[in-house]
Amino acid sequence: MITKDNYQPTAATTWTGRTDGTEPDLLRWHQVIKTVDLLQASLPALTAHEKGIVFVGFACDEGVRRNKGRTGAAAGPFALRKAIAGFPAHLQPDTVLLDAGDILCANGDLESAQQTLANTVQTILKAGYLPVLLGGGHEITYGHASGIRAYAKGRKERVGFINFDAHFDIRIPGEEGPSSGTGFWQLAQDCKQAGEPFNYLALGIQKNGNTRQLFNIAGEAGATYVSADAFHLQDKDTLLAAIQHFLRQTDRIYLTTCLDVFAAPFAPGVSATAFNGIWPGGLFLQCYRTILQSGKVAGVDVAELNPALDIDNRTAKLGAAIIFETVMAYCGEESID
Repeated sequence: MITKDNYQPTAATTWTGRTDGTEPDLLRWHQVIKTVDLLQASLPALTAHEKGIVFVGFACDEGVRRNKGRTGAAAGPFALRKAIAGFPAHLQPDTVLLDAGDILCANGDLESAQQTLANTVQTILKAGYLPVLLGGGHEITYGHASGIRAYAKGRKERVGFINFDAHFDIRIPGEEGPSSGTGFWQLAQDCKQAGEPFNYLALGIQKNGNTRQLFNIAGEAGATYVSADAFHLQDKDTLLAAIQHFLRQTDRIYLTTCLDVFAAPFAPGVSATAFNGIWPGGLFLQCYRTILQSGKVAGVDVAELNPALDIDNRTAKLGAAIIFETVMAYCGEESID
């Protein structure tokens, strides 16, 4: 349940940027997006011809702290908003962009924050919108994906989880409980308890970033992964075959990108940088777009942006570019290639 303690609406003044004019072909995102205070109002109903996206921030890095990482990702949603505000509005005429504010982690209660996020995601999907979430640490995964699972359950749809990440994030929780590294372990347990398959595809996995135990847990849970080497060596066939095979097994996709999957020069602003991370170039874009174009994506998020560690806003701009890809695939102007 959203309360004044675990939720903060976005001030309309947050959305600012360059203004070239008010004609339709001059508009930018900050000129068309509308803010919604979920404490005061419900999401506006979409007409039969409208497509809608709801941005929600998860201003939380409690999971990063529990995972012994470098905190600061709670400021990620604000930085991502600033980075996407100036994008040109290459949108279909019947597009609705909403910003529904931030879910907060009050008093370090990560579990409650994740449940609130799950409920919010389910509400967004029921209203007909696509949730695009702004992290926040990768503890965003459990709340976001749980909301999608709850929505899909009523429709008897199979849910799959795709994670661009250097790490499996399938750790068994320690003494402090769930963290930024346990999200997919939690989802695996939920699927097992519900008698459902655990459909998990991890792309960009680094051998030097995961213990043998984590590889074993992933294997025992039935997860599929493609290592970062496939990106380094331009092994397009392996990557696209894995993605296409996975898509055929699912009806709804949770798509998450941990920014630490990328090489440190492109993504310095993360808790765990990777000098040998993947490049955010053509092969990554081809993989990402293949998933988006499947028509099965039910929710997207970008995680682990830590503005305090960023250099020249590189990581924020990279996260923003991924969000731009998402919006263009869902409701972009068809005449713009």
